[in-house]
Parts: sequence; structure tokens; C-alpha cells
Amino acid sequence: MSDAESPLSIFESYEHDFQDLIREIKSKLDGEGSNASSGSRLATEQRKAALRRVELELDEADDLLSQMQLTLQAIPKSIRTPYTTRHSNAKSELTRCKNRSRELHAAVSRSEVLGTSGGFGFGGSKGASSDSPYGNERQRLLAGTETLDDGSRRLMDSQRIALETEEQGADILRNLRVQREQIENSRNMLNTADASIGRASGTLKKMIQQMYRQRVVISLIVVFLVAVVILILWFKLFRSR
Repeated sequence: MSDAESPLSIFESYEHDFQDLIREIKSKLDGEGSNASSGSRLATEQRKAALRRVELELDEADDLLSQMQLTLQAIPKSIRTPYTTRHSNAKSELTRCKNRSRELHAAVSRSEVLGTSGGFGFGGSKGASSDSPYGNERQRLLAGTETLDDGSRRLMDSQRIALETEEQGADILRNLRVQREQIENSRNMLNTADASIGRASGTLKKMIQQMYRQRVVISLIVVFLVAVVILILWFKLFRSR
């Protein structure tokens, strides 16, 4: 796997896209999603349209977070901890944006019920959005198509990483199987060698016992021959007198 396609680089790419998307979401929540002209029903509709776009972007951010989680599993455990922390921080940031989006949705609902349209942003500012909730549908469809294509590309990248990881795991299993066979063969050879050594040890013991018996026999023969020689000499010396 090349450096450009490594799990680390893919994770950082997802993280970069996630941070860019979060900035856009915060910008909408601080601006279009929270500001409206006082007494304007159109402004309220514009705010609702902005919040609907925020919901779509939150779904996309959620998808990026899932891709980060999937890529995180392919990162070696020895260096995974800081990336896990970065993923947790991104998840917390997305949760805060979701909570803020729900608050603004509730504020818009209250505004419709009460017939008011005050500012509900992070800074409490008031202003009108220029986007129409019913206009530019073609751009929104194109943006949705681009988002789907980008998600498909990221999914293919994740599938490729999963396949490569699976191939590496299969190679490791094959190597482990070969090593196991080698260990079993070595164990069988050791058992055979141990049996051979046992037989050789028994043979050596028998040879040593036989050698001791031969020594005893030879010693007896020598003693007998010495006794015979002494007896012959005695007869010759004392009989000759």
C-alpha cells in the first residue's frame, strides 16, 4: 500500500473534510439558521430552509465520522491512540452542532407559534437571509449528487482498505500455518532423535556390560595362566633337586 493510500492518510483526509464541513455548519448556524428579520414570515421560512440544509450537512458529517471510525480499525494499535482521541473530539464537536441545530429548530417552532422572529444565534444578532427555501432546487440536487458520489468514493476506499487488510490477515494465517507445520515436523524429528538416542544408550549399556564381562574373563585367564606358569616352574625347580 502506498503512502497516499495508507490508513493514516485516508483518516487525515476524512478528518480534513469533516473539519471543513463543521465550519460550514457552524457558519450556517451562526448566520442563516439563527437570524431572521423581525415580523417576516419569509425570513422564518428562510431560516427553516437553512436549517434543512444544515441537517443534510450534519448527515454528511455523520457519514464522514463513520468513515473515520472504519479507517481507524485499519491503523496499527501501536499508533492508534492519538487518532482515537481525534475521532472522539470530532464526535463531540458533531454532537454539539446537532444539539445547537435542535435548539434552533425548537426556536423556529416557537417563533411560528408565537408569531415572532427574534434572533437565536450564538451571538444573538438579527439579519435576513437572501436564500429562498423554494429556489435553486437544481443546485441542491447537484450538491446532493456530488455528496453521494463523494460518499461512494469514500466507501470504495474503505472497502479497498478492508480487502487489503483481509489479504494481509490471510497471508499472516498462511505463514502461521507453515510455521506450525515446521514446528510439528521439528517436534517429530526431536521425538525420533530422542528414541534413537534411547536405543543408542541401551546399546552402549549392553556394550559396557559385555566389556566388563570380557575383562573378568580375561583376568581369570591371566590368573590361570600365571598359576600354571608358577606351577610348572615349581615342579621344574623342586623336582630337579
